[in-house]
Amino acid sequence: MTSNPTPADTTNHITQPVSVWATAQTSPASQRSGRYHPDSTAHPAKMLPAVAAHAITHYTRPGDLVLDPMCGIGTTLVEAIHAGRRAIGVEYETRWADIARTNLDLARDHGLDHHATVYTGDARKLPTLIPDHYRDSVDLVITSPPYGDSTHGQVRVKPGEGVHKYNHRYGAVLDRGNLANLGLGRLLSGFTRILTGLTPYLRPGGHVVITARPWRQHAELVDLPAHLITCATLAGLTPVERCVALLGRLIDGDLIARTSFFQRDFITKQRTAGLPIHLIAHEDVIVLQRPLNSSSSRELKQFRREREWPSVPFRPFGARVDIESEDSAA
Repeated sequence: MTSNPTPADTTNHITQPVSVWATAQTSPASQRSGRYHPDSTAHPAKMLPAVAAHAITHYTRPGDLVLDPMCGIGTTLVEAIHAGRRAIGVEYETRWADIARTNLDLARDHGLDHHATVYTGDARKLPTLIPDHYRDSVDLVITSPPYGDSTHGQVRVKPGEGVHKYNHRYGAVLDRGNLANLGLGRLLSGFTRILTGLTPYLRPGGHVVITARPWRQHAELVDLPAHLITCATLAGLTPVERCVALLGRLIDGDLIARTSFFQRDFITKQRTAGLPIHLIAHEDVIVLQRPLNSSSSRELKQFRREREWPSVPFRPFGARVDIESEDSAA
């Protein structure tokens, strides 16, 4: 016979951090409202602000330094300075780098004066972009690789004109300097170079958080998270955790997915054809760490005891999945 948990047991269960991050309780548009310039919506693969904020809260303290080597519109940087951290970012495309700087200016207009800088350039050449004085000083890296040259983007429907898809490309299709335009092998090779280049900027014991959505090529599933872990270990990083960041909201025991028109259309056609694939309602989150020297294992244990990472409550969810469109909130 089992007994009911005591109040202390229940409290302990609720307050401990969990591996499932409830990061989509509000829509993407709501999360960005007031913090991001309207031009930010054009980026085809924006990180959810709540995902960046969750990682920042759990792996840094106020005043720490956060780096995003592929910062896009600057989501990681904006969320970092709103949380009282400092931030640096690198972005390959000038268009997005300029918007990232605009978003940082908006944060400064709100009275946030924490240091934040965006460098424009190829993240595979980080040592030529980021000043040497940042070496061994970054507390957390947050980043996400591109998933091919095209994303779901946004959609506009006009009577008599059909469905028009826009803002679904990372940049110029023929730009081979953009990782999004490369095949899987070269993408992974380039991402390994990025991780290798950023590792010296991490302080010993610092963390790297990589997010990756399930990715299919011609309906075939690509195990991108496993590949990314390989890239990271080749770069000298140690895997320490694997989590899930939800892209749907939890309500009354249900998970309501926020999906694009094109994802719903693709899923419907594939299931009709006999391939039982699912709507994407999560991102894999891979957490890694720059190790201390083997002789410093005692120092690492002491470091972990002293950090006392903050925790967040979690609500369980059921199996039924409903659909809530994100087309107008991309």
